[in-house]
Amino acid sequence: MAYDDLRGFLSTLEKEGQLLRITDEVLPEPDLAAAANAAGRIGEGAPALWFDNVKGFTDARIAMNVHGSWANHALALGLPKHTPVKEQVEEFARRWDAFPVAPERREDAPWRENTQEGTDVDLFSVLPLFRLNDGDGGFYLDKAAVVSRDPEDPGHFGKQNVGTYRLQVIDRNRLAIQPVPVHDVAIHLRKAEEKGEDLPIAITLGNDPVMAIVAGMPMGYDQSEYEMAGALRGAPAPIATAPLTGFDVPWGSEVVIEGVVESRKRQIEGPFGEFTGHYSGGRRMPVVRIDRISYRTNPVFESLYLGMPWTECDYLVGPNTCVPLLKQLRAEFPEVQAVNAMYTHGLLAVISTRKRYGGFAKAVAMRAMTTPHGLGYITTVIVVDEDVDPFDLPQVMWALSSKVNPAGDVMILPNLSVVELAPAAQPAGLTSKMIIDATTPVHPDTRGNFSTPAKDLPEAKDWAARLRRLLSEARG
Repeated sequence: MAYDDLRGFLSTLEKEGQLLRITDEVLPEPDLAAAANAAGRIGEGAPALWFDNVKGFTDARIAMNVHGSWANHALALGLPKHTPVKEQVEEFARRWDAFPVAPERREDAPWRENTQEGTDVDLFSVLPLFRLNDGDGGFYLDKAAVVSRDPEDPGHFGKQNVGTYRLQVIDRNRLAIQPVPVHDVAIHLRKAEEKGEDLPIAITLGNDPVMAIVAGMPMGYDQSEYEMAGALRGAPAPIATAPLTGFDVPWGSEVVIEGVVESRKRQIEGPFGEFTGHYSGGRRMPVVRIDRISYRTNPVFESLYLGMPWTECDYLVGPNTCVPLLKQLRAEFPEVQAVNAMYTHGLLAVISTRKRYGGFAKAVAMRAMTTPHGLGYITTVIVVDEDVDPFDLPQVMWALSSKVNPAGDVMILPNLSVVELAPAAQPAGLTSKMIIDATTPVHPDTRGNFSTPAKDLPEAKDWAARLRRLLSEARG
């Protein structure tokens, strides 16, 4: 089932027992964030959370942890909620092959119901804002889909980026945005500022569940997130035209904010409790001036808790990090079998592959580090044999413990790029990266004693399926 807006998905979550309504009065701080933080600690079937009785707000509707479990992630893709994570990644990869699917333009978007413009713009009157962690520098919009266009090629649909970037509320009509240099919005901003121009921007909140997924995907610069959303949905993504910028925005958004990133203007932004499980400090970041807000009547404010993994962020960006890396690697190395890059947004990746010759695994790892995502994120790659499941950590640990001779199997590559948010980077934005080759050596690499491997019995795969079926029947 393809969802056209957040509300339709929340209804399904409730029917499936995956949305919990908190009816008691709660404090905006710390209760909202603490509840979402706790949801990440109660297991992989954690529900989305709904709050509409928040002290100090007379008309709040807040949704959190919407993608915060493998059950919810499966339902977002229209799969049964008990679909195992590995099967979700495989289905994600299968649907990727349908890309591109052209979007469907619609009129009468629900966010056109209400408008604020010019001096009437007041973000505080539209959204029930609250801090996510007690050390945050302010209120954040952290689950938005931000739309921008290449100033040198504004008519190129694929170069119109839809990305997720953190946005700190500075004032009723101003935000600070963090454009990580490897991300498309940073490229757009650089081009605009080189011409001395502001960068028009649209910020959409409360989007359909697949749009939230694709906005965090590491895609090619000229690949459209809307066309990828159509592939993942199995139906064209509904879009509409934003009235001020003319940008293409999701049809079903709760709120659409339009304005400009002001050329060469900077504002202290941060600190913020990030996906790394650490605070990032305050830095001078570009400033967004809000010129128009369009919003649904009684808008739902969807927010994302980040902190020590696992949180909703890790479920949200898990498969959408693994699959692009898998597809990009396979384009050049068809021997690659699977990629697990779910850990801290892919700062660590585990790759299984066949080998053509000695040293092949290290070549695959180096290529992973130079993909669009790898340039800014992957700092450690563990490469395992094709018969090792990178999603099965006991198997990965077996490969590390039995296959690795540090003298020849560990490579340290100094002074490579990484996001400034990476806590271990020194200086910020620069790090050493590591490759661990946990594969069996092949000719001409003849090190070690790996001549007689013990393999799973041929019948074990069928028996595993049989046991799962019997357990499911026994548990009702």
